[in-house]
Amino acid sequence: MGRNTVFTGKPWEQDVPHAPGNVSERKLLHVSGITARLPDGSVDGPGDMRRQAERIVRNIEDVCDAAGAGIDGIVRLTIYTTDLDAFQEARDAIRELYASRPSATLIEVSRLASPDMVLEIEPTVEMDG
Repeated sequence: MGRNTVFTGKPWEQDVPHAPGNVSERKLLHVSGITARLPDGSVDGPGDMRRQAERIVRNIEDVCDAAGAGIDGIVRLTIYTTDLDAFQEARDAIRELYASRPSATLIEVSRLASPDMVLEIEPTVEMDG
């Protein structure tokens, strides 16, 4: 991929799955915030952070596949959650989204589009070719 990951050399950077920044040289796929919606539009695992995280990964994979990209091209993640503590317990469920060490932001919000939703992830993906 035509991407350079930016690190400042600070020790804490080695202990986190994301990078402080990325410089991309290719086309980018800007993905809308992805939630745990099932194909019929209902929410998978209302209130269940881990189950929603797992569904969101599958839904992001579906969008990437449809665009001809892969989740290994993720260069940026913005993560919205209604419960930071619960998110920390389910973080490993989205580990594969960090495979390429994207830059990332985690934000706690008071609510999402549905009261059943506890997590929403908005990735930016570098396109192949």
